[in-house]
Amino acid sequence: MTKAILLDDRGIIEVSGEDAGAFLHNLVTNDVAALKPGEARFAALLTPQGKILFDFLVFAAGDERYLIDCPLDLAADLQKRLNIYKLRSKLTVTNRSDEFEAIAFPDSCEPPAVDAVAIAADPRGPLGYRAIAEKGKISTKDERRDYEALRIHAGVPLGGVDFAYGGTFPHEANMDLLSGIDFKKGCYVGQEVVSRMKHRGLVRKRVAKYRAQSGAPAPGEAIRAGGVEIGVTGSRLDEEGLALIRLDRLDDALAAGATPVAAGADLSFETPDKPPP
Repeated sequence: MTKAILLDDRGIIEVSGEDAGAFLHNLVTNDVAALKPGEARFAALLTPQGKILFDFLVFAAGDERYLIDCPLDLAADLQKRLNIYKLRSKLTVTNRSDEFEAIAFPDSCEPPAVDAVAIAADPRGPLGYRAIAEKGKISTKDERRDYEALRIHAGVPLGGVDFAYGGTFPHEANMDLLSGIDFKKGCYVGQEVVSRMKHRGLVRKRVAKYRAQSGAPAPGEAIRAGGVEIGVTGSRLDEEGLALIRLDRLDDALAAGATPVAAGADLSFETPDKPPP
């Protein structure tokens, strides 16, 4: 039987109306105009300076209707922000977090046969399928630990834990490596900064995966190597974790034979893959 895991820290925003697709497409980091039912896009809404305000999954739910799977704590703020940008666009923005819930199917290689409003493969990597359903429609299991293990192993950062909203560029949160940015689409808020970082190679920090010699340190611990602070820890589970690191300082430390350490634990890093050209 397909494992269904409730993600109770997620909220759902609905954007609907004849201008909904164009509105989102012109606002966020990914291509929403080409999004079809049965698909999802990973995207973010940025500040004009190019830093992440909100990251989310966007689902096409048909009939000029889109559902945004976002952090529950930020859902009300996202709704307000979208309404600020709405202006004269023919659409409505509604917080559906009291009605809908996000559910992960981490073991699924094809769409599960469930009663969902929207369902699609998670576009960020090997995380299975993701669904939005009316609350209580799908029977779920309390196995969030399994989902977190898969997310951390896949190197998918969690906003508010692995990076700070309002203070992090998309590249630093690996959005370019996780299909979260379309560099060929037209303009969107913060696009010039994101494009400049890509073409000039200005990315100094990234979220990277590590393995600890013993249990992984708690989030927020400083990471040092050879007496130099190189980053800070984030998500963790057992011996594996994620950390936001200065790439140049990590390279210098490893070249000098220094071992990164946080809260007394030795860390072995797996640097992020290089983005596609």
